[in-house]
Amino acid sequence: MRIGLISDTHGLVRPQALAFLRGCDAILHAGDIVEPTILDLLAGIAPLTAVRGNNDHGAWAERLPLTATVQLGGIGIYVLHDIADLARHPAPAGARVVVSGHSHRPLVREEGGVLFVNPGSAGPRRFSLPISVGELRLEGGAVRAVTVPVGA
Repeated sequence: MRIGLISDTHGLVRPQALAFLRGCDAILHAGDIVEPTILDLLAGIAPLTAVRGNNDHGAWAERLPLTATVQLGGIGIYVLHDIADLARHPAPAGARVVVSGHSHRPLVREEGGVLFVNPGSAGPRRFSLPISVGELRLEGGAVRAVTVPVGA
């Protein structure tokens, strides 16, 4: 199973990011969507789970949860915008993967049996950070994650 990861679009989804996400079985957006039409665009590619980021405002954003827990391919995945919020909104027991955004810095790190993934920012460039997305590959109970640069 291939799960697309995207975050911090800030109102912009680059064609390269959309191309990367095509063929995914599901997409997880870790917040800072900013423009609600992005949700429709991503949901047209694959089933979408999205959480609210600190830059998501308005009635449409209020309908988004601050965190989401999904089971995909038998794997528990917890999604939130800012990893620092784990102190206030801890991952549920059994979560094998935590997906976050906010920092715009791509990251794949395993700690204590939990895989932490930040796909980076797929929106406007911030400082000299890369434009990137990510993916989870779920196969036979195993989980692999990568981040991939998608913009210049």
